[in-house]
Amino acid sequence: MLRMVDLILKKRAGSAHTEDEISFIIGGTMNDSIPDYQLSAWLMAVCLKGMNIDETAYMTNALLHSGQVLDLSSIGPIVGDKHSTGGVGDKTTLVLIPLLSAAGLPMAKLSGRALGHTGGTIDKLEAIPGFRTELSTQEFVAQIKKIGLAICGQTADLAPADGRLYALRDVTGTVESVPLIASSILSKKFAAGTNLIILDVKCGSGAFMKSESEAKALAQTMEEVGKRLKRPVTALVTNMDQPLGNAIGNTLEIIESIETLQGKGPKDLLELCLTFGSLALVKADICKTDKEAHSKLLDVIKNGQALKSLSQMIEAQGGNCEVINDFSLMPTAKQQTDYYDSTISGEQWLKTLDAKTVAEACKIMGAGRTRKGESINLAVGIKLKAKVGDKVSSQKPLATIYYDTTEQFAAASQILEKAFQFSKTEIIPLPVVNSPIFA
Repeated sequence: MLRMVDLILKKRAGSAHTEDEISFIIGGTMNDSIPDYQLSAWLMAVCLKGMNIDETAYMTNALLHSGQVLDLSSIGPIVGDKHSTGGVGDKTTLVLIPLLSAAGLPMAKLSGRALGHTGGTIDKLEAIPGFRTELSTQEFVAQIKKIGLAICGQTADLAPADGRLYALRDVTGTVESVPLIASSILSKKFAAGTNLIILDVKCGSGAFMKSESEAKALAQTMEEVGKRLKRPVTALVTNMDQPLGNAIGNTLEIIESIETLQGKGPKDLLELCLTFGSLALVKADICKTDKEAHSKLLDVIKNGQALKSLSQMIEAQGGNCEVINDFSLMPTAKQQTDYYDSTISGEQWLKTLDAKTVAEACKIMGAGRTRKGESINLAVGIKLKAKVGDKVSSQKPLATIYYDTTEQFAAASQILEKAFQFSKTEIIPLPVVNSPIFA
């Protein structure tokens, strides 16, 4: 007979759990037979001693089957999903989902809100008037069948055991554990019924994983767990030392996403979306090579099909499609003012642009939330005018701040001045993708 105290001691000693033991722990999480204090002790043991790939796969599978598992097989043989570990200005989902759908890969994306510095994908989408972020399972599946894509909020019915464990992890200092992070992410993705998962593992000052080695370990773990559970996972480690794209803030990021699908977006955001999109199309066997996939994705941008996919999704989920042509229909900041740094001597190069600091400047204006359920200001934010490696001077604006009150502008400016560092010698721009494609 299994006892939780014995499993805590086993993991504390650094030994590996069996599949039955993991199933016992997750089952006890769901039926409340294991008290929180024992689960917390076990989570700390896992955090300190780790799990091997087999254990991580067992846990992912147990969390996956702790609730509803969607069946999307009626949509087609391959249905894709994309997940990012989170960053500043990360609107990749808003570009990549319609881009891949237009290229022939159905995309089923469940997203969340954010407790970070700026809103999550669902918060951003709510900047579009009328857009429904909550869909029933039947609506979700029917919409993907009809138009090839959907993005909506997560449901508590998917991997509910993960929700219970995460609530404990959040208050017991056990969030930062590669096997716990990997099983949490993948269980929800697999429960959503997709069978081609694209993972964007961010690293840097604006990311959860600060070092490339940590991010790479997480990416490799999730790819290997995907193999064990016969669910293809494609992961890349990408840079989050500076914000992605130029826009940080909810409405501003919707605008930049639309502009990118129009072929007018920032270079780094487009490059990242083309890289992930090419990987997905090759994995789905829609294209044979990265070069062919890259060309196909550029074609659907140029011929307007990618933007049409976004428009169809907005319409299907009750949103006002006219936002594509008229950005003023979305929440708009009352004022905008360029931000300069008068201390720059002559012409220099931008050396660093700290993503976390830029995010904090947005958050202090209300672009993010500090606790669950808190309302956020969708209109405020920052649009960067320079990125690492660009030439700058005291006469050129570094950013534009979008704000409602002079107090917001003053507070954001004070924080933003700490984000920029300069060099009198030329600086090489930061890479968008940090590590090579994994096997």
